[in-house]
Amino acid sequence: MLSGEIIRVSPGSLAEELELAAGDKILAVNGQELRDIIDLSFAFAEEEIELLVEHADGEQELLAFDKDCDEELGVEFASAVFDGIRSCGNHCYFCFVDQVPPGMRKSLSVKDDDYRMSFLYGNFVTLTNMRERDFQRIERYHLSPLFVSVHAMNPDLRAAMLNTKRAAEIVRHLDRLDAADVEYHTQVVLCPGLNDGKELDRTVAELLARQPHALSLAVVPVGLTRFRDGCYPLKMFDRAGAAAVIRQIETWQRRAREETGKGFVYLGDEFYFLAGLPVPPVEAYDGFPQLDNGIGLARNFIEEWKKAVENFGAPKGYDAPLHLVILSGTSVAPLFRELVAEISVPGLAVDCLGVENDYFGRSVNVSGLLTGEDMLRALAQLPDAPDGVILPESALRTGENILLDDMTLEAFRRAVPQLRVETAQGGSDLARALLDWENYRGVADAAASYMWQSNAAYTKPREEQKEGME
Repeated sequence: MLSGEIIRVSPGSLAEELELAAGDKILAVNGQELRDIIDLSFAFAEEEIELLVEHADGEQELLAFDKDCDEELGVEFASAVFDGIRSCGNHCYFCFVDQVPPGMRKSLSVKDDDYRMSFLYGNFVTLTNMRERDFQRIERYHLSPLFVSVHAMNPDLRAAMLNTKRAAEIVRHLDRLDAADVEYHTQVVLCPGLNDGKELDRTVAELLARQPHALSLAVVPVGLTRFRDGCYPLKMFDRAGAAAVIRQIETWQRRAREETGKGFVYLGDEFYFLAGLPVPPVEAYDGFPQLDNGIGLARNFIEEWKKAVENFGAPKGYDAPLHLVILSGTSVAPLFRELVAEISVPGLAVDCLGVENDYFGRSVNVSGLLTGEDMLRALAQLPDAPDGVILPESALRTGENILLDDMTLEAFRRAVPQLRVETAQGGSDLARALLDWENYRGVADAAASYMWQSNAAYTKPREEQKEGME
């Protein structure tokens, strides 16, 4: 029988009143077996509840009680899905998981393609493993919005890029969502010579025509590591290619604004960094509909920074000279240098160090894929030791102080005992760290820390974003 294992009970909650504890498993609600927290949420909306529980010692108990219709159980589960995350059976040309070397943490090798995780956490899915019962469940529960990896609306091209015939059914699948009045955000991982140029025009045009159900389209550049043995030969965008994509998308944005008042299609920051162009202003992102997927992170970071600096007021400065180093991916380091140059703090010297990614390959330039080893190497090469260093929280594992190579934050600190090491999540954190280093303490909670990545949509596995559900 499927079950949801409890890992935490909220103080003062209904679960605590029922004397539930970590290790207990929820088997059924009112006789209904539960596949995931979606089933649980709908079943638990009733006011009269019979909860079948299996305790940690294996004993089962049926708890009957009354509750308010909007009263929650108040527990966190080991996983949001009780029957296991549905994995991806595709072999996409650009799949980042296929570029992860053996020996890395297990979650980096999980290919999540589960529509439930798409609804719950915004994970992108291809819809290639969907069956009739899945669409029926989406319709019955009205699971909206979803996040769909489209990549190309040309059926033959999409089937080739995803390496499965099922991918050619994208039009039928989106028609089914439209008919069910389900909204969805979409994504394209853009690969030079494959789905760019006229194919990108076709994809944008067909998705734009699917409004209002199609809410937005994110376009991010393909990311390649040095671990590509046996993978489809791909290349990355250069400066000229990135600039051409920007011009192409700007044309579509103007058309979309004329028709709907919103830009609809948005580019990952990496395109602007590659082209050497400034990221668009706030209004260009229409409320940042895909911020968690790496779209508009740099602009959001800038606005956070400006607001924090303005609110802080005139800095009092430091009595003794203070030398701080900000570590980040190489793509965003120039932006940090620009921001730091705009402030003047007596006694403060700041270096913005873009860390070369020797582990995954130097073409990988985002902060979220930096390892502790690479960051320590970069610090060791500095001519003078600083007083303190600021790490990007996006390099930490979700909810834990563990870096990508499984080095703990404490182990990193022990490796540089002469330095004070803190983490920062966004523009506000970074500004506070520089302006008030004596009192600043990093939260080191990476659950939502994507401000330091330029292309989180494909660089940080989505299954690491949320690993429990209250």
